[in-house]
Amino acid sequence: RRVSQDFLVPWEPTWPSDAATPAAFHRRLKRFHAGWRDASTYAFVIVDKDDRILLGGITLSNVRRGVAQSGSIGYWIGEPHARNGYMGEAVQLMLTFAFDTLRLHRVEAACLPSNEASRAVLLKAGFTQEGLARRYLRINGEWRDHLTFAILRTDPRPSVPVYV
Repeated sequence: RRVSQDFLVPWEPTWPSDAATPAAFHRRLKRFHAGWRDASTYAFVIVDKDDRILLGGITLSNVRRGVAQSGSIGYWIGEPHARNGYMGEAVQLMLTFAFDTLRLHRVEAACLPSNEASRAVLLKAGFTQEGLARRYLRINGEWRDHLTFAILRTDPRPSVPVYV
């Protein structure tokens, strides 16, 4: 992430100054483990299948059971790996996990209106744009509007190439 910090700043919340330290990384891992334990958040890293270098990350969070059966995805990709299809594949695999493994009914996502690459990833994965959330998230120090998207388990999706 540190290598791509300037690339990611326009799209992400402001990270604490110590975010790239080993201590901060361990705190994040603890939060991720807690999320898996309580079935509320599922975080994955995206690695190159051949050389295993870190490309990015994807998270299914705010998993709601009961009458909602839904969750929200968020993701990031390092600048050298952007626009190479990795995130599209990761989103498709996350949807397979959300719908087939967790049996969710709905997955939501949001992106800045100016983030054309993210919007394209979501639309290509089968998401439908549903609206605009005003001042939805604090990005790079200011509250920003976001486009909202969702996909239902019953919606058509592209087939997923599986690499094991």
